[in-house]
Amino acid sequence: APPGHTQDGGQETSFRWQCVEQPIGKLLFRRFLEGSAEFAAAGALWAEIEAFEQCEDDEREAAAKKLRSRFFTPGGSEHCGFLSAAATAPPAG
Repeated sequence: APPGHTQDGGQETSFRWQCVEQPIGKLLFRRFLEGSAEFAAAGALWAEIEAFEQCEDDEREAAAKKLRSRFFTPGGSEHCGFLSAAATAPPAG
């Protein structure tokens, strides 16, 4: 198995497999995030990133600015302060 992954009876148990790739696991994990005041912003960010990935190319710049102001601006109600500076830095260029 790749580093960081464990196997249990042949079944992959990584976070990505359980909470991203499996529809039921993803739904349950998202509901957990959304149901907790502490993690609600993370759940909202995840949903918005997935929506961003579906944007047409000409909509991406405006969508990215909206994401940055909503989730990456300190002091905002949905600021995701747990993200690293590298994760929240605007793209170079």
